[in-house]
Amino acid sequence: MARTKDFDENEVLTKAIQLFWHKGYNATSMQDLVDGLGISRSSLYDTYSDKHTLFLKALESYQLAGNAKIKEIVAQSVSAKETVIKLMELATNDLVGDKQQKGCFMVNAEVEVAPHDQEVSKLVCQNEQQMETAFFQVIKKGQESGEITNTQDALVLAKFIFNAVKGMQVTAKSSPDAISFGNIIRLTVAVLD
Repeated sequence: MARTKDFDENEVLTKAIQLFWHKGYNATSMQDLVDGLGISRSSLYDTYSDKHTLFLKALESYQLAGNAKIKEIVAQSVSAKETVIKLMELATNDLVGDKQQKGCFMVNAEVEVAPHDQEVSKLVCQNEQQMETAFFQVIKKGQESGEITNTQDALVLAKFIFNAVKGMQVTAKSSPDAISFGNIIRLTVAVLD
């Protein structure tokens, strides 16, 4: 008879995200995970097999939560430009108030792990594609309504804006300044005029 889990997997994944985000994948030991997640080593292995599998599950959980927020913003959109701003703010606002200056969890995984791990690379690419696609859809809609200039290709604009977002996510590791980020967002969105 299979044993029932005596912990909430969503709660464990939330804690795992925070641990990996704070320490990085390589610096997070199994003992860190046992201590930080509040579950036994055997439960950790029974549920996730190993640290790598837990890391993948943490990235997937982070990605799902982010994608849900993206879809919500796009669904509630009235103005294309305002939606672009809200999407950019979604990707950067939490980074500004972070006293630990952890940066973006997904970008950290991209830099630290993805170059040597195809599974992590695939998740990172999927995450980036979701955000870029959201920008593209909003920009295309804005171009069709006349709110956004159509002198540039919508996909090129989406890639440009996403690149600005990634730049801010990396910058957040050293100097997450709200005023600077606000100025970058305003200047970036100005290309849509």
